[in-house]
Amino acid sequence: MRGPSAWSVGDRELMAAYVAKVNESAFCVGAHTATASQAYQDRPMVAAVLADLKSAPVEEPLRATLRMLGKLTAEGKLSAEDMRAVLAAGATQQQVEDALAVCVAFNTTGRLADAFGFEVLSPEGFEAGAKYLLKRGYR
Repeated sequence: MRGPSAWSVGDRELMAAYVAKVNESAFCVGAHTATASQAYQDRPMVAAVLADLKSAPVEEPLRATLRMLGKLTAEGKLSAEDMRAVLAAGATQQQVEDALAVCVAFNTTGRLADAFGFEVLSPEGFEAGAKYLLKRGYR
């Protein structure tokens, strides 16, 4: 999440929030929405993506990538056409690989958070956690 990537920290946190939304993982939606919002310094944009990806104010490579991650999360599979669509939208092969790594990590994390009953924090709790994640990273 913090290593070298053409995706920004905000982009990768938004991917985590989007995957969590598809999985309906309340803890992870709250955590990664707060972190993406702080990373971008743009809470309305993050909220718009999570409310309606189709009309959200994001660049097409990110939109196509999020669409692909949502499909993979919901259906558990992708086609060659799905990959071609993301690449045609302007994402690079490395960006696709990085996005898939985020997807795998947060599909696993979200499911574990739900299985172990992670407490859904207050908005202030999520904001504090986001500040910590942005300062210290994932350890």
